[in-house]
Amino acid sequence: LAGTLSGGERQMLAVGRALMAKPKLLMLDEPSLGLAPLIVREIFRIIAELRRRGVSILLVEQNARAALQVADYAYVLETGAIAMEGPAVQLRDDPRVIEAYLGLGGKHQEMLAT
Repeated sequence: LAGTLSGGERQMLAVGRALMAKPKLLMLDEPSLGLAPLIVREIFRIIAELRRRGVSILLVEQNARAALQVADYAYVLETGAIAMEGPAVQLRDDPRVIEAYLGLGGKHQEMLAT
């Protein structure tokens, strides 16, 4: 049965299994990797809800837009070294992050608000 699950279903199952232990800290390594956009949105909705419930989350994620939406504080890595760090809201508005990782140019505010 487990062999018939899609990538998104397997990812949701892994998160569900981790949550059964009612963790105080949840470590996630690229939870959106290879998943369809609808599943990615659901995964990040769950991450945001866990954050609201007080679960600490260590998130490694290549989807900068999604990660910065749910993070309080973020580190931006380039070739294994910390290139930038700070409150996620500040990094979302940093022109260097926008240009290099978000690719939104001048319209970033409207798109990040969605």
